[in-house]
Amino acid sequence: QVQLVESGGGLVQAGGSLRLSCAASGGTVSRYAMGWFRQAPGKEREFVATITRSGGSTTYGDSVKGRFTISRDNAKNTVYLQMNSLKPEDTAVYYCAAGVQYSVFQREYGYWGQGTQVTVAS
Repeated sequence: QVQLVESGGGLVQAGGSLRLSCAASGGTVSRYAMGWFRQAPGKEREFVATITRSGGSTTYGDSVKGRFTISRDNAKNTVYLQMNSLKPEDTAVYYCAAGVQYSVFQREYGYWGQGTQVTVAS
């Protein structure tokens, strides 16, 4: 049973940066593809980014492409989301997820963190 804990969220001005971290315990994160999803108030949860087990491939949602970077350090059992050029529309709760398939679909991820709030002020 993998437990995931996100950190690094907070309040930032538009144009600023944040780095989210997702620490895994109870399992080896290198066994899983990892993803980041987000949910804004009143909206459905949406795909942000995903990374393969080795870190060799990544995929991004259209709204964050070129601004966000997902990475992982399997030795530290941690996945990161570097967020640059933040916009007010990036405001959401960000969730880390682990799954056996490298996928943009939430249903492929069996383990989820509790989320961390990111608020971007205009």
